[in-house]
Amino acid sequence: MNVEEIIKTNQQMPLEKRTLIHIALVANKIDEEIASVLKPFDVSIQQFNVLRILRGQNGKPANLSTINERMVTKMSNTTRLVDKLILKGLVNRTICLKNRRKVEIVITEGGLHMLSNIDGILFEAEKKMLKNFDDTELQELNELLNKF
Repeated sequence: MNVEEIIKTNQQMPLEKRTLIHIALVANKIDEEIASVLKPFDVSIQQFNVLRILRGQNGKPANLSTINERMVTKMSNTTRLVDKLILKGLVNRTICLKNRRKVEIVITEGGLHMLSNIDGILFEAEKKMLKNFDDTELQELNELLNKF
């Protein structure tokens, strides 16, 4: 199905507009697929992203600005995301002993366990989403997207 059919228009769009709408539609489809994988775990895509960032810290604490810098989707409500993860027991927040103005956030064992459960399911979903592409096409697509 082409973009014009999806957005229900009979007019041929300029290539630039068509391309951007197509990219947006694909991005939304990817988000929907990932959200459906995460739904049974009761975490949003953004919360999942925070957990992956903290896992990547390998036990070292991160502060809110570090998390926000590494987020795939930049947002101003990182504090709220962390608060929700604390309530779920997936991360801990402490005040730095050396600098009382600095807040340190670490992933808990429960958070690590949840991520390990999600990893395999998400890997399969990602494979399924990209099943129509071979490695050469994926490499080419990545190179094209790097031009943004």
